[in-house]
Amino acid sequence: MLGVYDGLGSRLAEESGADALWASSLGISAADAVPDANIRTMTDFLAALRSIRSGSDLPVVADCDSGFGDVNNVAHMVTEYERAGASAVCIEDKMFPKRNSFSDNQKLCDPEEFAAKVRVAKQTQRDPGFMVRARLESLIAGAGMRDALARGKLYESAGADVILIHSKSAGPDEVLEFMKRFRDTGSTTPLAIVPTTYPQLTFDDSVAAGASVVVYANHDLRARIAASISVRISRARRRKRRGRGSDRERGQGSRDYRDPGSSATRRAGGSAERDICGGNRYVRSMMAPARRLRAEPLRKRLVRREHLHCDKSR
Repeated sequence: MLGVYDGLGSRLAEESGADALWASSLGISAADAVPDANIRTMTDFLAALRSIRSGSDLPVVADCDSGFGDVNNVAHMVTEYERAGASAVCIEDKMFPKRNSFSDNQKLCDPEEFAAKVRVAKQTQRDPGFMVRARLESLIAGAGMRDALARGKLYESAGADVILIHSKSAGPDEVLEFMKRFRDTGSTTPLAIVPTTYPQLTFDDSVAAGASVVVYANHDLRARIAASISVRISRARRRKRRGRGSDRERGQGSRDYRDPGSSATRRAGGSAERDICGGNRYVRSMMAPARRLRAEPLRKRLVRREHLHCDKSR
């Protein structure tokens, strides 16, 4: 499952072989140049979801932070996200307003309060296939393994369709320990992980350890930032070589930047590049990671469709 935050990202993810999309709250916030701290409203997030769905028909799991408020907000959230076409929502057990998981001073909400949010979300949904994913932040907040296991079992009993265990450790050990100990309790609820800080854990190893879903949450965002920086550096170097007085660097007649019919554009491969990019070098550079991904056996690293549906009978 690949994290995206707009229609272009969802198109690229689908062309790269993704089986599902993660509507990243970090990505949606970063695209508006604001911190990932509940500064944007649910209305803003729903607009981003519609943009994501405009670029792809893949199922979308919406990252809804801590549910935008209390149980009443969560009930409203489920109604609106179902209406907007999300296949699932994911809420985390932190206080509202939340802070990004990789920042300091994390505050967990009362576990019974969060279990009530999960319960209300399941009671509110109309589509029986709609899913509610409960995200555990115990390891993020330093509350420990025992707290994570207790919360996981509580949220499972409240009706969570998937338990997402999050960690900011540089290695996968504590996530692997959680999955093993959670399975040892007899639980069959699907588990999801987000290996942002421990990329050495491969998809195949994640599945072998008990993960049903692996979320690559911010790779699209990082690829775009890197592409933007690369283009700015490249352009600055050319300007330095050619001189700042050139008409070409003033944007007058530059085929690379302005002309959709340029030879560079015609050489660009992939339907999304032809349809979306035109002659824009920046956008074409953002396509490069997708082209590389298409050349790799990505499906071996992404979650399989049967895992995405998280059939509890499996």
